[in-house]
Amino acid sequence: MVEGYLGKLTTEHRMLIHLFDNKLPNNQWEAPAALTQAGISAAVHVQRKHVPRTLKRLEKAGEIAINNRHVPGAKQRRKVYSLTTTGRARASLLVEQTLATSVLCNDESISIRDIPRGERKLLEILSHIDEEYCYHNEPIISSIAEPSGKVSLDAQSSEELVKRMFARAWEDGIITYDEHQLISEVVEFLGMHPDRIKRLSELARESIITSPPEDIYLEMLSQALVDNQLVDDEVALLETYRGAYGITDVTHEKLLNLALQEPVYSDNTKTYLETLETALIDGIITSDEDAMLATLRKSLGISEIQHANFTAKIRDTIK
Repeated sequence: MVEGYLGKLTTEHRMLIHLFDNKLPNNQWEAPAALTQAGISAAVHVQRKHVPRTLKRLEKAGEIAINNRHVPGAKQRRKVYSLTTTGRARASLLVEQTLATSVLCNDESISIRDIPRGERKLLEILSHIDEEYCYHNEPIISSIAEPSGKVSLDAQSSEELVKRMFARAWEDGIITYDEHQLISEVVEFLGMHPDRIKRLSELARESIITSPPEDIYLEMLSQALVDNQLVDDEVALLETYRGAYGITDVTHEKLLNLALQEPVYSDNTKTYLETLETALIDGIITSDEDAMLATLRKSLGISEIQHANFTAKIRDTIK
């Protein structure tokens, strides 16, 4: 769930604003990570598996172009995305409309254009505005491409997975080269900021509450199958994890079947799911509904990671 003003914008609109603010360099060699699928996913607060769907729609409309460029830190050339002349014209109009929107800042009504911006991108400015169009000094929601701060529910789920992987790696007191390579591939896929990764590693090292590799793999499968399909990048990551932790084909099939099965929920979980479905019937969760759901989670013993996964599944069914 994307909160605040950003949640009022469609994924397509957030993507156009992001690409408008991050131009493809004129040279024919390098491009910033912000223009990769992982970078776009992190900036617009959408799971990476859902990014190609919107990009394909924009490409079909002739609003984006695709190039292969070297990206700093990547082992090979990556696909990067930029606006065409048509796309930039549409994005420019959208940006102007957004900048003209009035918000309450320090008890004064001003346009978003008049908010001190500095080096910040427009989406970052918008992340400080809540659903009532009030600007806050601290962000309402942060991208996982940022060092810290509260992130969307999809990102919270990703953070929990990475933290568990770090905990498993730290179990023997040292992260091996193979473990480092595996985690690096996962966080690159998710588009996480290096400082955020460092924080998750430290949190995992302090807790050292490890889960069996099979449990982590099952969680990876469940997250990947939230839309009932596996994309190529997810398959590659799963195969890498299986090789690193010795997940056999037999175990893979068993866990895959478990992930594909509709889970048998407890009465408490069913109650929470029904309430969550009601709250999401209009596609958004208001501040009052969010407060009620938080209280319900506490009383019913529903974790944040469960809430994140349930929300993602419900949103996919109502799209």
